[in-house]
Amino acid sequence: MIDLRQLQALRAVQREGSVTRAGRALGWSQPTVDYHLRNLERLVGSPVLERSKRGSTPTPVGVLILDRGQEILTLTDRALRDARDLAQMGRARLKFGTFPTAAAKLLPSVVSQVADLGIEIDAVLEEVGPLVAHVNDRTLDAALLYSVPGYEVPLRPDIVTTEVLRDPLLLALPEDHPLADRASIDREALMSLHGERWLLGTSLHDPMDSVLVDAFSAEGRALEVAIRTDDFQVMLGMIAAGMVIGLVAKLAAGPTHPGVVLRPIDDPAFARSVLLAAPPEGTGEQPTTAVRQLAVAIRHAVALSEHPAAG
Repeated sequence: MIDLRQLQALRAVQREGSVTRAGRALGWSQPTVDYHLRNLERLVGSPVLERSKRGSTPTPVGVLILDRGQEILTLTDRALRDARDLAQMGRARLKFGTFPTAAAKLLPSVVSQVADLGIEIDAVLEEVGPLVAHVNDRTLDAALLYSVPGYEVPLRPDIVTTEVLRDPLLLALPEDHPLADRASIDREALMSLHGERWLLGTSLHDPMDSVLVDAFSAEGRALEVAIRTDDFQVMLGMIAAGMVIGLVAKLAAGPTHPGVVLRPIDDPAFARSVLLAAPPEGTGEQPTTAVRQLAVAIRHAVALSEHPAAG
């Protein structure tokens, strides 16, 4: 069986570039680092390091072990940290990532709810791409993401997802736009906007933008992307000024925006699925109890945001 110290030694050599420097980083002697690495090589039956006068680097076998071993070390560190937190404070800590729009609307309520259950949230705010990477490598306990049908995010097969919200995408128009008086926008009306100046997000492969761009492309039309921004207030200001039009997720939209009208799109493709993604607990198929409690809290926060009087 692999000893955690063997993985720690190999990881340190990869980071530091030599066995000597790895020992200093770990606070171990060089012979101690060598001892654990030799034991790992005997266990594997193959060298895990290529050694030279210039230093040491992992062999392909060593890289494979590190790829799997980093996950083990991350889980071990987290288990120890959570156990210490629970023993010292009677609380468990959850490292939770979310995209900024959801954080603004939902995070305060979620944090308050799970605090009553003895769960402390360490929040990380990032866009969907980095969040996917972090939950895949298990540096996050859970992440709130979104995808659009046909544009699923590249999660590892073992990552468990729970849909907490189906969030319609709305067309944002200046209040004097010719389509502003419509109750909703059908596909034909949407396609008529090919000559407009559009505002899209800064991420080139954001699924919200991709579904729009590809819908026009399927009709043989290209969008004129006038500006890219993820700042919601900048977006609203430019639309109100008649400079651009764009898509807004319902979760991000408030009740009123001076100079801007928001209209639903009569096409099921224009909706995003907001997902809570987390690694499974151990070898099971469900996330941890804390993550399942987090999912309940998020759904309740969504309900409160849609019906504030219910709170």
